[in-house]
Amino acid sequence: MKTPNSKGQLLGLVFVFALFIISNGRTLSANNHMIKAVNLGGWLVTEGWMKPSLFDSIPNKDFLDGAALQFKSKTIGKFLAAELGGGTIIVANRSSASGWETFRLWRINATSFHMRVFNKQFLGLDSTGIKLVAIATDYKTSGVFEIIRKSDDPSLVRIKAPNGSFLQAKTQDLVTADSKGDGQWRDDDPSVFEMTIAQTLQGEYQVTNGYGPSKAPQIMNDHWNTFIVENDFNFIATSGLNAVRIPVGWWTASDPTPPKPYVGGSLQYLDKAFLWAKKYNLKVILDLHAAPGSQNGFDHSSSRDGFIEWGQTEETIQETVRVIEFFTARYANNPSLYAVELINEPNANGVSLSVLTKYYEAGYKAVRKHAPNAFVVLSNRLSGDSKELFPVASGMTNVVIDVHYYNLFSDIFNDMTVEQNIEYVRTNRSDELQAITTSTGPLTFVGEWVSEWQVRGASKEEYERFSEAQLEVYGRASFGWAYWSLKNVNNHWSMEWMIKNGYINL
Repeated sequence: MKTPNSKGQLLGLVFVFALFIISNGRTLSANNHMIKAVNLGGWLVTEGWMKPSLFDSIPNKDFLDGAALQFKSKTIGKFLAAELGGGTIIVANRSSASGWETFRLWRINATSFHMRVFNKQFLGLDSTGIKLVAIATDYKTSGVFEIIRKSDDPSLVRIKAPNGSFLQAKTQDLVTADSKGDGQWRDDDPSVFEMTIAQTLQGEYQVTNGYGPSKAPQIMNDHWNTFIVENDFNFIATSGLNAVRIPVGWWTASDPTPPKPYVGGSLQYLDKAFLWAKKYNLKVILDLHAAPGSQNGFDHSSSRDGFIEWGQTEETIQETVRVIEFFTARYANNPSLYAVELINEPNANGVSLSVLTKYYEAGYKAVRKHAPNAFVVLSNRLSGDSKELFPVASGMTNVVIDVHYYNLFSDIFNDMTVEQNIEYVRTNRSDELQAITTSTGPLTFVGEWVSEWQVRGASKEEYERFSEAQLEVYGRASFGWAYWSLKNVNNHWSMEWMIKNGYINL
């Protein structure tokens, strides 16, 4: 039995410890326990690889915004290229195709496009109206091109220029728009090009612009209404999880009339998600997955053409701060709002640390204005240093660093065995996480991971062991983890499928 004096000493120690925790930006309470979450990916921010059927009915769906096309002259045997990457003429003198030889589509309709080159200029005609150039920085002044495919061989194309004539490669240094384009698709016809589709994007921009304003609203509302429903929240809550990370796009903050080609309606489903989260006692991590202009160039950030435009202007930063403030203010009084992630996966190759720091400071203030106790999540940059956000986080309270761990997307995983993958998690991933999890720094969050790898033909027992290793290691993150994702046509990417079929045991 403790004496009154010992009780006083104990209370004093508890008080000092509480001050220590608060001083380091962490709030300690019985309700704040480690996050075990799942991402609701592919729902309010489209990712076509997760649900390819969403794109099935788009006319000419190979030619969506951002499709990267390369054209090889049949007569010369060389690729078209934007000389110097753009800003001058188009030539036909490259033996192989890479960045300068790639033309990215801005879709107008199923067959008509603007085309953007490596240095972001748009394809057009020079002052004579004949020679092909890439000079215009505004698509409105560049002109519209039409791509016509050979009926029995879609890899062969002719390209109709804004003047109504067809492009032809006359020489390696002269590409003009003065062909009638009425030949028999022979190899000696300079208006015939062999087309290669080097890359495609399937994000929110592609699906909405692909269907167009007459069809996109119904397609998207049907998707939002069926992909994630209330019963999914019940499943999440009864499966041993306590939170959801919900990716959202910047355009949802402008609902019901977002900028074109986005369509209205997604905000009501986000509202439903918060109601369902409250009903099933789930925490919500609201994740700005797609920022205006795209912060990483990928389809999951709703990039139009693969270029990174976010952070290149002050307006994109200020617009994003306004979006964060809108969402935080809207849900600040919902008890399920647990954290706001200011942006997902900015790419170090296009977003400087100084720009990101400036935005994080402004976004943090926007959250605190309405939700003083919510956690604020800062996503590490792709290809950035793992500790580079520590300086900006040091002046913030209730702040979290988000890292994403996949045994994918790098050549080092291509030939790894089952045991090597598991050992990589237990050693390399463990060391990486330990290095950024400190007693005085921000909390750590493995905001995305998945039980998929490059191993082919793995058994169920091997998948279980891989999942178990990740759960054990990522369970050491001081904020928690979130699996990507709840649903996916690729079974091992779907936590719902993995749980129901016994591959993951929580």
